[in-house]
Amino acid sequence: MTAQHHRTVAATAAAGLVIAGGHLIGATAAHADDVKPSVPPGTEPSASAPVAIDSNAPGLKIPQGGTLAPVKVLDIAEVVEDLGGEQRRQETNETVMMALQSEVLFPEDSAVFNAQAAARIQAIGNEINQSKATRIRVFGFTDDQGSYEHGKELSKQRADAVHNELGKTVTNPSVVFDVRGYSEDYPIADNGTEEGRKKNRRVEITFPRGAG
Repeated sequence: MTAQHHRTVAATAAAGLVIAGGHLIGATAAHADDVKPSVPPGTEPSASAPVAIDSNAPGLKIPQGGTLAPVKVLDIAEVVEDLGGEQRRQETNETVMMALQSEVLFPEDSAVFNAQAAARIQAIGNEINQSKATRIRVFGFTDDQGSYEHGKELSKQRADAVHNELGKTVTNPSVVFDVRGYSEDYPIADNGTEEGRKKNRRVEITFPRGAG
């Protein structure tokens, strides 16, 4: 994202105690398209309850016979998006997720990078190096136009292309990539409009936040 881009900032909260099934992760890149998470990617809880709560503590004013509900942890997510929505950054207390619209990386119906794509991916790779991330998720998505099977293939090919470019920049030799293509699954906007479909055609890169 360049400095001259106007940015809009919104804060959203994602509740979570639902634990998603484990993602399959391989030595360098796991091609685990046959395994779908139980919740949309990136919405899993990223933190556990920081303090144990004693339901019998005298300071808790619970009506007689009442009990505490299970503890829930809320991840506060800060979302920064450039004016055109071409690039979106979402941060929680644990992770950073960068979403790039496919149009800024690839020609239509293609998984071959355009001239500007490599520089965008390299900038994200440099940030991954700074965060000392050891696990990186690269997920591709399409809109609902065309067949599901074609979208599955195209979204995976685009995720693979981003993964391969990241591999040129990320320096940690032990880093593990989880690379998947989800076709039209998990839309983030309305597929009934071209503006919404444009947002849904995207590649998301997720990695842990650095200590700083």
